[in-house]
Amino acid sequence: MSRPRPRARAARSGPPRLVAFNKPMNVLSQFTDDTHWPGLGRHLDLPGLYPAGRLDRDSEGLLLLTNDGGLQARLTDPKHKMPKTYLVQVEGGPQEDQLEALRTGVTLKDGPTRPAEVTRIEPPELWERDPPVRVRLTVPDAWLSMTIREGRNRQVRRMVAHVGLPCLRLVRWRIGPYALDGLEPGTWRDLEPPRR
Repeated sequence: MSRPRPRARAARSGPPRLVAFNKPMNVLSQFTDDTHWPGLGRHLDLPGLYPAGRLDRDSEGLLLLTNDGGLQARLTDPKHKMPKTYLVQVEGGPQEDQLEALRTGVTLKDGPTRPAEVTRIEPPELWERDPPVRVRLTVPDAWLSMTIREGRNRQVRRMVAHVGLPCLRLVRWRIGPYALDGLEPGTWRDLEPPRR
């Protein structure tokens, strides 16, 4: 006789809710603080919502939160291949062979990556970062728009470093149809959840 599987979280109360949050640098993608860094609870008082995915402490940008476990799975499960677009400031001047390597996929310690969509872009109009990006005056820097369809730990940083372009700043700009457009760091807004 099989037993029912326990639920990870209590059943959702109320209608499905989806929230976009612009996560500042040095904020954890969890509600509780740790010894050294603040969590989401310092910026959000949204009971019953949980992050759909993560952003590293030193990354900024779009973090989606929801009270719907099914939606959370669709946004984060690699089998759904939800595109995630990042604005990436790199040290150095990207050469076409470096960009092509990212476009075809690179092999990291945890295996080969899927191909990424990568283009060099003009510096985007973003908020000032606190602390500021450490830029060396003798070394050029550039911005890339990079879209991936998987979500390994620190994947974008590791991919650009693998091709010789250390990451200086990483901002997640878009997840599927949801974009950061106009959302200031530390602020949030409700989104229309997708229909099932």
